[in-house]
Amino acid sequence: MKVFLLAAGKGTRLRPYTESIPKCLIPVHGKPLLEIWLDLLIRHGIDDVLINTHHHADQVKAFAGIYKHRNEINIVISYEPRLLGSAGTIWHCRDFVDREDDFMIFYADNLTNMNIEKFAEFHNHTKKKNGILSMGLFHAENPSACGIARLDSELKIISFIEKPVCPESHLANAGIYMATSEIFDYLAMLSPNLNNGILDLGHDLLPILSGKMYGYLISEYLRDIGTIESYHMGVKEWENEN
Repeated sequence: MKVFLLAAGKGTRLRPYTESIPKCLIPVHGKPLLEIWLDLLIRHGIDDVLINTHHHADQVKAFAGIYKHRNEINIVISYEPRLLGSAGTIWHCRDFVDREDDFMIFYADNLTNMNIEKFAEFHNHTKKKNGILSMGLFHAENPSACGIARLDSELKIISFIEKPVCPESHLANAGIYMATSEIFDYLAMLSPNLNNGILDLGHDLLPILSGKMYGYLISEYLRDIGTIESYHMGVKEWENEN
């Protein structure tokens, strides 16, 4: 299994911390967030990961080089001189998974100890129902600030809206996906119409996949630590999770 670990964001909401380090290397009890992610992948048998970089890219590349020297994992670094957007990165780096039937996509600014194998089992089950993407979901306290999914009784996502003014549900996109290679057919249709060269999963791809996606409610710990407040909360909570 191969994984895209999206880590290129500038981390503007985490300033001043991210003025000197990239968001993905922000420490949680002395361990960089990226290391927590890579350790999690290895624990669940994943040993092939692509990390995209942009902000403080040299630091991420150096860390990845040290990490893979000490651990049995293949890490590919894809530097973006100009940010491509989450879906743009997947499209640009599609050769990384060109022989894969399925692959995963994770946002690296999440702090989680989720069971990736259970998520993969869910995806393999929903593929039999013609699902082409499985989306990790969580209960949002402020759904207007999230991508919101509405499910039917079989957990099929029948609508998805990024940051809706009037949310129809509290089930929010966790930035955790498992997809079949069929999503590249949709990315190919979208790619000629890039918004200033940027293609976003939440705004551009996911809404048009409604009816072809299934939602997986994450029961383990998960927090987006992309803001100062959420980072401090995550650091406090993580001590009780490990």
